[in-house]
Formats: sequence, C-alpha cells, structure tokens
Amino acid sequence: MDIKARPVLRPSTNDLWFLSYLPLAVSDGIATPLIPLLALQHFGASAFVVTIIIAASAMSQVPFTILWGNLSDRVAHRKFFLVGSFLATGVSVILIALASDLITFFWLNVVEGLASAASAPIGTMLLLETRHKRWWPQDIGLFGLISGLGTTAGLGIGFVWLFVIGYSQPAIATMTALLVASGVLALVSAVIAWAWIEEPSARVERKSVAGLLSLNRGVVERIRHVRQRILGLVDLTRSTAEKLPAREYLFLAALGVMSVGFDIFYGPFPVFLWQNARFTDAGVFIVYLGSSAASTALFFHSGKAVDTHSPKTVFLESLGGRVLLMLLFLWGPLYVLFGLGSPALLAWLTLLNALLGVTWAFISTASTLFLVRLVGRSARGRALGLYNAVAGAGSLIGTLLGGWLYASYGVDFAYLTAALTVVLGGALLLPIPYHLFQLAHSPSHRHQFAQSSRAVTGPSRRSGASRRR
Repeated sequence: MDIKARPVLRPSTNDLWFLSYLPLAVSDGIATPLIPLLALQHFGASAFVVTIIIAASAMSQVPFTILWGNLSDRVAHRKFFLVGSFLATGVSVILIALASDLITFFWLNVVEGLASAASAPIGTMLLLETRHKRWWPQDIGLFGLISGLGTTAGLGIGFVWLFVIGYSQPAIATMTALLVASGVLALVSAVIAWAWIEEPSARVERKSVAGLLSLNRGVVERIRHVRQRILGLVDLTRSTAEKLPAREYLFLAALGVMSVGFDIFYGPFPVFLWQNARFTDAGVFIVYLGSSAASTALFFHSGKAVDTHSPKTVFLESLGGRVLLMLLFLWGPLYVLFGLGSPALLAWLTLLNALLGVTWAFISTASTLFLVRLVGRSARGRALGLYNAVAGAGSLIGTLLGGWLYASYGVDFAYLTAALTVVLGGALLLPIPYHLFQLAHSPSHRHQFAQSSRAVTGPSRRSGASRRR
C-alpha cells in the first residue's frame, strides 16, 4: 500500500452536521469587531472598559468549558448540549444587541461566554465518536477550514452591511441590526444541529485522546477565541502530574510571555482603529478581514513549511517578522502622508494586519510542533495541556494590560511594550536545545498531525486575535 496515496473519501450519513458550525463561524466574524465598536459608540466606553468586556467574556468560558465537557461525559445525549449551546448563544447575542446600558451589555457578554462554552469540547467529542480514528486529523482540519471561511465571510458581510446597506442610516441602528443578524445566524446553527446531528453509538474517553484535543489553535487570532486554547485545562483536570524537563518549562514560560505581548497589541486594537486611525465601522471590518483571509489562505500551507523545516527556526523567524510589523503600527510619517481615516491609510493598515495573519499561521503551527517534538511521547498530553493553559492565561493578562496601557499612556507606548514583550519571549527560546524527534509514523501521517495542530474543533464562539487577528 502506498502510504503517500491520497485516501478515498469515506461515505457517511453524518457529514452534514459539520455544516452546523458554518453559520456560527459567520456569526463570530460579524460579532468579534462589532461588540467593541458598539461599546465604544453606543455606550461611550473607554478603551480599558472595552478590553474588560472582551476579557470577561473569555474568562467566563473557562470553568464552564470544563463543566459542560464533564457533564456531557455523564449524560447520554451530547446532541442536546450542543444544540442548547447554539440556541443560548444566539439568544445572548440578540440580547447584547438590544442592551440599554453598559452594565447590562457587560453582563450579557459574560452570559454569552457561559452559553457558548459547550460548543468546543462537546463538538470535539461528538466528532471523535462519530468518526474512525484514522479520519480524525482530516476532520479536525475540515473544522478549522470551516472556521476560517466562515469568519472571513462574516467579516465580509459586516463590511457590506455597514458600508452599502446601512451607509445612509444611523450608525448605532445599523450596527444593532447587524448584531441581531449575527445572533440569528447562531440560531440557524442550532436548527441545523438539531436536524443533522446523530447521537454516537460509542463513547470516547477524553483523557485517551488528550494529545489530539490539546492541539487546538485558532485560525484567526483574537481574544474571543481564547477559550479554545484553554480547552487544554480539561485534560489537566484529568491527567496525572508528569514532571517535565526544565527546557519544556522554559518553552512554556516563553510562550506565556509572547501571548501577553500578542494581546497587549490586539486587546485595544479595535479601539485604536476607530479612535486613532479614525476609520469608519466598515473600515474596521476591512482591517480584520485582511488578517482573517490571510490566515485562512495559509491554513494548510504553513503546516507543509513547518513539517519540512525546523519548527524552532520557523517559530523564531515568524516572531521576528511579527515584531517588525507591530512596530510599523506606531505613529509615523505615513499617517501624516496618507491622512487619518483615508483610503490609503486603510489599505496600509489592512496590509499590515494581513501580514500579521500570515505570521500567526506559522507561529500557531510551529509553536505546537516545537513542543511536541521537544517532549517525549509519555509526557506529550501533559505538555500540550500546559501549552493551551499558559497561552490562554497569557492572552487574558495581555488583553487587560493592553487596555490599561492604551488608556493610561497612549497607543504608541502600548504597542512598543507589546513588541518588546514578544522579543523577550523569543529570547527565552534561544537557549533551548532543539532536537528533531522523529515521530513514529509515516511521513504522510506527520503531515496530517501538523495540520491537526492548527485546527480548531469547530468554529466555536469567540477568543484573537486574536485572531486574534
């Protein structure tokens, strides 16, 4: 048998339920930049308050991600948890759009985080329980692709809605209607899930697939996807303590420092675009769209590059490129030359954010594979659980710190601090001796493994960047 031959697509009556995540991803693409914009314009929130709202939603998801996952292991019907999560998410988003004051707006975001927390761990287990093990990497990769395409489509819809449909309408009313549409899309996901999800005939123990579950990095880097990285906490609560060598802990420390730096930059990012760059709401969506499209386009290609080169080299080179791009966002002659709010400045910052999306595609892949090849097989599950927990905690700290620095000292100081923090994290990687451990699998399997390290287990509700970004 040719191990490099492309496998034949498997017939299945369950494939359609994958699409239940597509409207949710589109909803996510709409809501990610829209919620901070509404907080800024509708309620007059400060930059720090906006970042608190974003971080509170993400933090509220952490304990409930563990709770919903554990409950679904004890109850016979995973489908009901997933459908309920989609329904509650859609209703929460609609109520956020209709909130009458900032306090209500804040708490509804927290409720939305609680409601959406079930979609990642339960969706993951439902996939694993309805698929043969050999299809897991491809299916998780498909979910990652759905996430990227859906988010990109959502950002595109947001731009068209704000710039074309609602161009002559009051801004607040237009954004409110758009956020209601985002909630309706989440409800559509619930309908599709109810119609097409079939209950699995067998159960899979999450602790038996800890390594795969922990390989959970967002396609689009943004804070409202931070729960996906904290999904590894599920494994930490179920695994025995396995001592890791000092170099692995140094790697995790570097990862934490870098995650703080990334989100010092991206925490106040929508505020920077609206207040400092003077972009319209539609312009903010365009800048986000650049990063989302770039990350999605390189989703699989970055895995090939990392699989054929040293993950440490790719990681450090991508970090260097990201630092330089962050510094280009600082105030400079181009802002004066192009003019605040101008199409030229919009094109420039969209290009920079797209390039940041390119670096994220390589960083998210290389960092995971770096750690996987650094540790032994017996400690891999524990190491990956720590990886996700450290990255998630760093993102939350960075978001709050970024908002405070922006509000207290201005955008230039905040972004310079972000760049220097990433440099410090990269410097911590330099003394780590890297050994390319050969995985005990075929070359084609290693490529599938690299793909799964970048995939999300369904385009679940918000994180960063965090695309974040």
